[in-house]
Amino acid sequence: MISLTNLTMHYGHNTLFENVSLSFYSGNRYGIVGANGSGKSTLLRILSGEEQSIEGGFSVPQEIRLGILQQDHFQFEDSQVIGVVIQGKKPLWEALQEKEKLLAQEDMDEKIGHRLGALEEIIAHQDGYNAESFAGELLSGLGIAPQYHFGPMNALSGGFKLRVLLAQVLFQEPDVLLLDEPTNHLDILSIAWLENFLKNTFAGTLLLVSHDRDFLNTVSTHIADVDYETIQTYVGNYDQFMKGKELVMEQKYKEVANQEKKIAEMQAFVDRFRAKATKARQAQSRVKQIERIEVTEIKQSSRQTPSIKFEANRPSGKEVVTLKGVSKSFADNHVLKNVNFTVMRDDKIAVIGPNGIGKSTLLKIIVDELKMDQGSCDWGYETHFSYFAQDHKTAFDKKYSVYDWLYQVAPGETIGTIRGLLGRMLFSGDDVKKEVSSLSGGERARLLFAKMILEKGNVLIFDEPTNHMDLEGVEALEDALKKFEGTLLFVTHDRRFVSNVATRILILSPDGVEDFVGTYDEYLESRGEDFLDRTDVNIRAKKSRKKSELSKKVLSFAERKEMKRLTAQLSKKSTQLEKTIENQESKIASIDEQFGDAEFYQTTPPEKIQILQQNKEKLAVQLSENMRIWEQSLSELENLQLQLSEAD
Repeated sequence: MISLTNLTMHYGHNTLFENVSLSFYSGNRYGIVGANGSGKSTLLRILSGEEQSIEGGFSVPQEIRLGILQQDHFQFEDSQVIGVVIQGKKPLWEALQEKEKLLAQEDMDEKIGHRLGALEEIIAHQDGYNAESFAGELLSGLGIAPQYHFGPMNALSGGFKLRVLLAQVLFQEPDVLLLDEPTNHLDILSIAWLENFLKNTFAGTLLLVSHDRDFLNTVSTHIADVDYETIQTYVGNYDQFMKGKELVMEQKYKEVANQEKKIAEMQAFVDRFRAKATKARQAQSRVKQIERIEVTEIKQSSRQTPSIKFEANRPSGKEVVTLKGVSKSFADNHVLKNVNFTVMRDDKIAVIGPNGIGKSTLLKIIVDELKMDQGSCDWGYETHFSYFAQDHKTAFDKKYSVYDWLYQVAPGETIGTIRGLLGRMLFSGDDVKKEVSSLSGGERARLLFAKMILEKGNVLIFDEPTNHMDLEGVEALEDALKKFEGTLLFVTHDRRFVSNVATRILILSPDGVEDFVGTYDEYLESRGEDFLDRTDVNIRAKKSRKKSELSKKVLSFAERKEMKRLTAQLSKKSTQLEKTIENQESKIASIDEQFGDAEFYQTTPPEKIQILQQNKEKLAVQLSENMRIWEQSLSELENLQLQLSEAD
């Protein structure tokens, strides 16, 4: 258990959170949510020891092993990929390195023999003889092909190097795992694998910062909400948290309304009878009561939604851009081969496909940031594009303030226009004086949107625009692109975003390009296979593996009988758990209903309120554990049923 006590953090006059006291309990998976800049990543840095809080602190049991996702992959450039992963367990790595050095010596004496024996014990204790296979499993799950496992880190791209660091911290098997935006550089299959690993394999406590709603819904058992200058925990995934938070806020507003109503009634009595001698004593008593009432303060939410609106200066011609026979290779890696398609005016095209297939490469060729090996790319009449690159750090490497950076894009605009646009992108007051190199990923994205708005292009091209944005920002961008009266070409792994925005789908595969005119839902109805649904991707992968395994084995009569017995047992257990869960949920709902009653706090003794709150917390812990066991039982049941059906 990690306990926070009066934890306070602010930068100058900007308070992130203050006097926070709460606990993160063993085995739970906490999704940490909140607006960009609210303090989510700061909380992780405080817990990892990278940053100090202003006041208060936290306690972690001494024996707890903390796993922190590293960000600096440059320190491993010349290291072997699989070795970088194994370095996640420092004692094991040091023992393996020392053993290798001792075995390389020509003269072996008794002292070296004893030391080798001691090292063997360390390696065995750290499960070192399975280290390579486990590390390889993690790397493959995260999309790094086996041919790269024993090669150097510098053979990988930046995004894949970060995957290696993710594999490193997972290999560590820590008691508490801190992850900050782990899905940013993963493709859909790798995200599905990571979801499954964190949910079904990782047994420790997880604290996860993510702006990916589907990922939070799949992985989280609890949500830690960083808002209103505090941190509040909720039981359940992100969608359940949103409903719970709404109820909590309704309850707070009711409480304030009741307090204000009570004060108004007493004040009216005072105003009416203060001058009357017969009522003066009662009036004075009411005055004292009014002074004792402390109206609950509801602080302003840190969640803000940018106002994004893209407008084109003029329409483009009917044919926007045409690609013919486009091919591109990097050494022996043929990324694009004979790509042909034409983008038409008002198309809103989502480019999808696995990582490494060439989606970003295709966009870079279209905007002339990368030269093709063969083919042509011709822009149509009156086309003017604006481009949002996936890796846009280099756009902010100069020492500009936010205001100066945007002004140099459109020097003809007035101060009022620039300041107004920055305000719409949530840069206000001294924020416009910030140096662009110090901005967070979400802030950089919003500043690039401001630049694109000023450019007034009739073709917008986005490469993973939602990676670093908070959920409010993603929804605002989605709405703006749906309303944009122009042409759109974008790459994203966000299924919800594709479903809500795209009117045409380009699917890149090793066989070429499949072009589907219609929404993603229409594409699914026509083709049936969902490339962006992580659950479907995971199920297909599992079924493929299971079919391959089961095809090699014929079940005996005894094995079949035992499996049927276990199936019946698990089915009964699942049904009983469902009833228990339903009962616990009903009890929690009943307590919440009492808490939502306007008169409850005025008519109920504090002792009873405290007991109800304790009962609710106890029920919530039991419910979380029963949900975990129920999900595990269903998974085992599904596995057995699949094996039986395949054997029939």
